[in-house]
Amino acid sequence: MFDYKLLHALATVVECGGFERAGDVLGLSQSAVSQRIKALEVRLGQPVLMRHPKLSPTPAGQRLLTHYQQVQLLERDLHQTLPTLDNAAARLRIAINADSVVTWWASAVTEICQTEGVLLDLVIEDQEVGLKRLRDGDVAACLCSTPTPIAGARCIKVGEMHYQPLASPGYVARYFPEGPSAGAFQRAPAIVFGPHDQLQHRFLAQCGYHGHFPYHLCPSSEGFVRLASAGIGYGMVPSLQAAEQLQSGQLVSIAQGHSLTVPLYWHFWRHSGLLVQRLTESLNCLML
Repeated sequence: MFDYKLLHALATVVECGGFERAGDVLGLSQSAVSQRIKALEVRLGQPVLMRHPKLSPTPAGQRLLTHYQQVQLLERDLHQTLPTLDNAAARLRIAINADSVVTWWASAVTEICQTEGVLLDLVIEDQEVGLKRLRDGDVAACLCSTPTPIAGARCIKVGEMHYQPLASPGYVARYFPEGPSAGAFQRAPAIVFGPHDQLQHRFLAQCGYHGHFPYHLCPSSEGFVRLASAGIGYGMVPSLQAAEQLQSGQLVSIAQGHSLTVPLYWHFWRHSGLLVQRLTESLNCLML
């Protein structure tokens, strides 16, 4: 069994970004905090922290942190019957796609964050691969497009995200004056969120094109829309995010009638505690 004082020290070091600040929070000397981390590494038989290029948990350390968060969530449930226990704010580490964060997520979780005093640790991950984070023990829950839960977990569908291939009117006039075609796709720079982003490929396949295409990489949802609005490229943008730009004419579709729908599923461990259950109920009522 782990000494949870050691896990608490690890969590505090990571949250504070250093041993000295962690010592101030824990009421310990920097040396004492370092000794607790070393004791944990000796107990585990491998490092739990990487010191360079910046202080961060190793894969083993992150699994311990996720376990510690889950234990905190379960202990939180005890306060329903044992209110004299110390009640620290619960922290939930969740993998979620950036497009959800910039559109609907905040309004969906604000009430429960306020009423339950929960702190969020959001890990931005593409909706195609977020489930790997949960499988690896890196997060307590995730939002992704995979409908099948992993062993020991459950999932519910919370809705769908609708994407359109958008660009500025000037860009469309330059690269797509006669509409989408193989020749246009070969020349027109696209905007892709990251190496795991398959939305662009799915759109092109929908148009019957499977060849090479030039693209910018932009791992920022807000930056993505700014690049498209500036005429730098075209990309798959959530209809929710681009509503104002579409209404004003700042962005237009390069292929009218073409769009993509991405289902979103909330995955969580079966024994995550009442807090995750309440959050799940809130998302279950959402249905985008």
